[in-house]
Amino acid sequence: MKKAMIATLFCLCMCSALGASASAQELVVGGQAVGIQVGTKGVIVAGLTQVETADGAKSPAQSAGMKKGDVIEKINGEVVNTASGLIDAVGALNGAGAELTVQRGGKTMRVTVQPVQNAEGQWMMGMWLRDGVSGIGTLTFCDPATGVYGALGHSISDADTGTKMPISEGSITDAEIVSVTRGAPGAPGELNGCADTQRVLGSIEGNTAHGIFGKAYTAFGGRTTETGAIKTGPATIVSTVSGSQPREYKVEINRIYRDAEGEHVMLTVVDQALCAQTGGIVQGMSGSPILQGGRLVGAVTHVFVNDPTRGYGVSIQDMLASAGVLEQAA
Repeated sequence: MKKAMIATLFCLCMCSALGASASAQELVVGGQAVGIQVGTKGVIVAGLTQVETADGAKSPAQSAGMKKGDVIEKINGEVVNTASGLIDAVGALNGAGAELTVQRGGKTMRVTVQPVQNAEGQWMMGMWLRDGVSGIGTLTFCDPATGVYGALGHSISDADTGTKMPISEGSITDAEIVSVTRGAPGAPGELNGCADTQRVLGSIEGNTAHGIFGKAYTAFGGRTTETGAIKTGPATIVSTVSGSQPREYKVEINRIYRDAEGEHVMLTVVDQALCAQTGGIVQGMSGSPILQGGRLVGAVTHVFVNDPTRGYGVSIQDMLASAGVLEQAA
């Protein structure tokens, strides 16, 4: 149901220091636009295609049982993390079979693909490949004591397959919003920004259902406030929809509910200035902090496709709990 009704807002997830308790803690409120760049652990199969050969069109990958969304981790026992590396390895086989170690649905399997030569003489398997993603999102918080930050409020997933990106490396960078594509019913809008890849602000060390998390390399400006529990009623969100300065906008929390992934909220934008500028919630605002009573209580995550003034959010407690992935990476 969610896929039909909502859109994620990434225009594309602490450890003991953060803790996972529900008690209030002091965090720097985000709202700044950040550039997000990640490389995958393995190579994602974004699609299957035909290879035009001297004997007609063939799809070796499809014939071998490969599927869209598979993550290729190894070829003939050698680790591969880039599409170019995989293509080079296939070419070096000079027509010999390629044994691929593949992750699919949490299971590891081995698939042997027999490459074929295209009209130019290149050895190919018939797959579209992806090894990274970049885009614009919004910083949610930073812990001033540890430098741990959280952003997005949802995972980074492959746009074509919906597969959560298995991240090998990543970073957040400085960014500036240069224009806005306004949202309209049936057509989610978008923040159009420029990421400054020379100004790296932090690492990306975790990609979870409740956001991306890492260590900041520099202190983030902004107010420091306590966390709190979200409730229905008036609230504000902090977003950057022009330039590089965050602003606060009025919203209404309409509903709070829980599912297998945690606590979520449904909200409506009631700020006329934001509606006039963006049409409501647009892609790139994912991670915008939600404030109530001066406390940080959550982050914006999705927009209703058919009504850009309405969207979803996640609780700050769930974001902090998910940030525990960094304990394993430390």
